[in-house]
Amino acid sequence: MSKRDYYEVLGVNRNASEADLKKAYRRLAMKYHPDRATGDDRAEAESKFKESKEAYEVLSNPQKRAAYDQFGHAGVDPS
Repeated sequence: MSKRDYYEVLGVNRNASEADLKKAYRRLAMKYHPDRATGDDRAEAESKFKESKEAYEVLSNPQKRAAYDQFGHAGVDPS
């Protein structure tokens, strides 16, 4: 399975500021937090929550963000 673009996951532009990234992440975290999901939506919400968390962790770190912008997922993939 290929990963989605981190900017697309958070719903921000490539030139988004730190504040924009944080705001977008918090909005998604509240929307998809597993404790807030009910029933059948719980598994999907958990996967979207993890995806948005991973995207924010990369884009909020200036060094990881630069590597991601230059090389894509290969720049931040540990393997």
